[in-house]
Amino acid sequence: VQLQASGGGSVQPGGSLRLSCTASGFPSGRGAIGWVRQAPGKTREGVACIDYLRTEYADFAKGRFTISRDNAENTAYLQMTSLKPGDTAVYFCAAGELCELDYTYWGQGTQVTVSS
Repeated sequence: VQLQASGGGSVQPGGSLRLSCTASGFPSGRGAIGWVRQAPGKTREGVACIDYLRTEYADFAKGRFTISRDNAENTAYLQMTSLKPGDTAVYFCAAGELCELDYTYWGQGTQVTVSS
């Protein structure tokens, strides 16, 4: 299983970005795909996850971030809006069996920087 994350960049506060995670070797439409972020000097924290049962969001992501999945492309997206400087982090794509379980597979991170 390989996960390829893309879409990071630099934006001003209030801006938007869409991250993409393309999975190869991972059952399309099955399992869970999510995003985890790590800010400098901080531990990793879950952002959002989607599996066949549900979507889940961290409290800080609710109302601002939307996770979605294109099963035909085996790609998951994280649409981020109203970005804040506190959202600055490396965002990792991850996959597993269910959102409620630990992730099994990890992709490389993509940097998101929110700064004026």
